[in-house]
Amino acid sequence: MSQLFQIHPVNPQSRLIQQAVDIIRSGGVIVYPTDSAYALGCHLGDKKAVDRIKRIRQLDDKHNFTLVCGDLSELSTYAKVDNQAFRAIKAHTPGQYTFILNATSEVPRRLLHPKRRTIGIRIPDNPIALALADALGEPIMSTTLLMPGDDMPLTDPYEIRDLLQHEVDLVIDGGFCGMEATTVVSLLNELPEVIRQGAGDSSVFD
Repeated sequence: MSQLFQIHPVNPQSRLIQQAVDIIRSGGVIVYPTDSAYALGCHLGDKKAVDRIKRIRQLDDKHNFTLVCGDLSELSTYAKVDNQAFRAIKAHTPGQYTFILNATSEVPRRLLHPKRRTIGIRIPDNPIALALADALGEPIMSTTLLMPGDDMPLTDPYEIRDLLQHEVDLVIDGGFCGMEATTVVSLLNELPEVIRQGAGDSSVFD
């Protein structure tokens, strides 16, 4: 039976944030709010937790996972970022964007696209998500809470808990946070390429 934490969307309670981080560190899977939709998250080095998320969403090995970071300081540890890419990310974070970059060896191979060796990097404009990543001290392995066959992510924490109470360890109620996935931008080449139009304004990359 999953736990349910009500965390303030603007001023997250540090005690509850720390308890959520302890759950992540102990191999748990959590549902937490971002600036575009609720997401599933776990520790990036925990294979069992990642496999649980794959089962919940029925994902194959070609899915691009995202690392949700607390700030820009973690970028170069997990992704290969040149000056141009760094400027693009800095100008649009925190925000509703996921940036596709070549991964470094710090990222477990099972999180990478098997052929492209890429990873998504994201710094959401959401105090709860940022507080979680900051307290964890490393990125949260993450994917939008989009159930198989659904077109839109789940939005109600209580419905989410009813549906996934035996699948996840914690649901964080951070209020309504949107219901559209991020805009995905590839920074693999010289010019940014919008891969998926989502919540973030893609015209800034035209």
